[in-house]
Amino acid sequence: MKPIQMVDLKQQYLNIKPEIDNAILNVLDSSVFIGGKQVTDFATNLSNYLGIKHTIPCANGTDALQIAMMALDLQPGDEVITPSFTYIATTEVIALLKLKPVFVEVDKKTFCIDPAAIKSAVTSKTKAIVPVHLYGHTANMEEIMEIAVEHNLAVIEDNAQAIGGDYIFKNGSKKKSGTIGHIGTTSFFPSKNLGCYGDGGAIFTNDDALAEKLKMIANHGQKAKYYHEIVGCNSRLDAMQAAVLNVKFTLLDKYIAARQKAAAYYDKAFSNHAKITTPYRADHSTHVYHQYTLILEDANNSDSYRNALHNFLAENNIPSMIYYPVPSHRQKMFEAFGGADYNLPVTDWLTDRVISLPIHTEMDEDQQEYIVNKVLDFVNK
Repeated sequence: MKPIQMVDLKQQYLNIKPEIDNAILNVLDSSVFIGGKQVTDFATNLSNYLGIKHTIPCANGTDALQIAMMALDLQPGDEVITPSFTYIATTEVIALLKLKPVFVEVDKKTFCIDPAAIKSAVTSKTKAIVPVHLYGHTANMEEIMEIAVEHNLAVIEDNAQAIGGDYIFKNGSKKKSGTIGHIGTTSFFPSKNLGCYGDGGAIFTNDDALAEKLKMIANHGQKAKYYHEIVGCNSRLDAMQAAVLNVKFTLLDKYIAARQKAAAYYDKAFSNHAKITTPYRADHSTHVYHQYTLILEDANNSDSYRNALHNFLAENNIPSMIYYPVPSHRQKMFEAFGGADYNLPVTDWLTDRVISLPIHTEMDEDQQEYIVNKVLDFVNK
């Protein structure tokens, strides 16, 4: 059995090496390293796949969130509702722009932001909502958009972990995750379901005026070179990364199917175990399994129990990850925003119990069988 990785990027590369190498050599041959055909082609390809009018590539997923908030003309002190149970980038940019993050609960089953918690948190100062499609499952966007319309709020979807996923409306229609709010954002960090070989990100919108502004902000606030109309930043997806993404983009649905197959293997192996809760999929969402995250239950101390499993797996050459050991509202950086005053019992409960197992496009059943047996050895002791 080959060594187990959380994400086996080396094997993924080897499986598409001729295509990747050729794409990179074409960029080197053209010597167009910033902008150019590779970047514009990728933006067009992704827009067509997602069914959205505008895709604006940028340097990374964090920049995508920041640029989105800048484009909405939010003012210092404006409140932005977001889950605390997420990667820090989602909440970090809110504080960076001198906005006020308002942390709310997530759904205990899906790990995604709870619409009821959003509704309770809206005040006269609320200007935006940032739902996070965590681990590959889409938040309940239909209910979130209803709240946004009722209170005239902007919605920015953090789609860094769920690109390619489908949201299913009550009437049966579907849209791709990241295309339902006013703006969607994503990351192409190498370990993502659609990842490049460095940093990269993108912003999505169907609003023509917003698209123009987003492009300007990402390019020093200019439409024409050297004529800067608004304050912007420098955030570009380079041609080399775009070339890689143009190859891997054609395989995205295949990659998602491979992750879903691996998840189904885990689901079957862990089904009905008293101490293990496998990932839940709500009726409104497909699941693209950026992470395969278990909730681990123990009657005595779930935090210590979960950490003990994490260490046991490492001793047996199985990587695992805890996403995320400290929620945003308990991070030191948010003390000034009253983080310690929040009462988010579901978030705290999940923080003590979640653990993610290896899942990627190159997994084989021998590896999964070994992982499953070791997990069951531990929980059955």
